[in-house]
Amino acid sequence: MIDMNDPVTRGYLIRLVGEDGLAMIEKMPEGEVTDEQIAQAAGILLNIVRRTLFILNENKLAICRRERDASSGWLTYLWTLDMSDVEKQLMKEKKRLIKNLKIRKDFEESNVFYICPEGCVRMDFKQASDSAFMCPDCGEDMVHQDNLPFIHIIQERIKNLESR
Repeated sequence: MIDMNDPVTRGYLIRLVGEDGLAMIEKMPEGEVTDEQIAQAAGILLNIVRRTLFILNENKLAICRRERDASSGWLTYLWTLDMSDVEKQLMKEKKRLIKNLKIRKDFEESNVFYICPEGCVRMDFKQASDSAFMCPDCGEDMVHQDNLPFIHIIQERIKNLESR
């Protein structure tokens, strides 16, 4: 079983299914249960439970089994949490984040930026020159922004993620 108190795991699950979804996961009964049983046990609306279960299933964190009632022909969906794949999902998420940070770092390194002194907008050189180096929101003159500190922050974040 996973550590639900781990801030990384909690953060991932909240981003994936939201606060209500996390509450559902924490209160979900053991074993195979129906979505109605989960909603009742967790005290969460049925549509939120269903949405959460489908998201968890898409991310391989919940298993669904269908059972057909012989007399009525109705299908019953039985759900089981399977958080054994959460580490794999976290690694996939980490790789995606590192890739996006590297793309952002390359963008920051290959562009010159201008900002409004009032904090309205931030533009690259082309955008700023297209607006005559005037803020489109307030009309102030745009000023050059040294983005080296921001690049260093991105590099640190990449280094921290790659070292874990």
